Amino acid sequence: MSEEENKATPEQEAPQISVPSIEESSPEDIVASKPGSKERQSAVIGKVDRPTPPPSNRRGGHRRGGNRSRFGAQKREEEDSGLFEKVVHINRCAKVVAGGRRFSFSALVVVGDKEGNVGVGYGKAKEVPECIRKGTEQAKKNMAPVAVKNNTIPHEVLGEHDGGRIMLRPAVPGTGVIAGGGVRAVLEAAGIKDVLSKSLRSNNPGAMVFATLDALNQLRTREMIQAIRKA
Repeated sequence: MSEEENKATPEQEAPQISVPSIEESSPEDIVASKPGSKERQSAVIGKVDRPTPPPSNRRGGHRRGGNRSRFGAQKREEEDSGLFEKVVHINRCAKVVAGGRRFSFSALVVVGDKEGNVGVGYGKAKEVPECIRKGTEQAKKNMAPVAVKNNTIPHEVLGEHDGGRIMLRPAVPGTGVIAGGGVRAVLEAAGIKDVLSKSLRSNNPGAMVFATLDALNQLRTREMIQAIRKA
């Protein structure tokens, strides 16, 4: 072949390719999607929106949701009962075994109706919610009436239990509950609003709570003393 035949025309060397513009092209030409697929079409050339994956049913998610609903129902039951419940102290005990450590928990719970009835319970279990539940049930069973007069106590009293010693004194209206820790929890559960207290010995939560309960059990109103004398 001659050199003239081998030479290509300019049109053959650089063929012109016409690309339709976005304004002139139809949406079907722009959207990139497979025919017959259920995928949602995208307005961007060369990209296809993938369907969102279904929510995962992991075990942890169901467990959290179940606990949340269970604790919510338990809280509603406590509110409906109308009792004042307070966890004073939670203790953790560890037992060393061949495989590691095993933990157990104990809870000291105070329950009262704020109308002169109060009780203390002590529960033990492998988990915290279970030991609190046991302590609450025991405290409800141990509820007993105490003498309350005009939102305070009738007279000064000294309660003792183990290493704890608590002194309680009546106070004028507006004083409030001058106490802390387990002593305050017991007094609030009993419905006492004005009182003075002083811890004279141990500050152990259990000793203070039971010493306060012993002091409240010693209270006697004027009517109670007169009835005892007449008898």
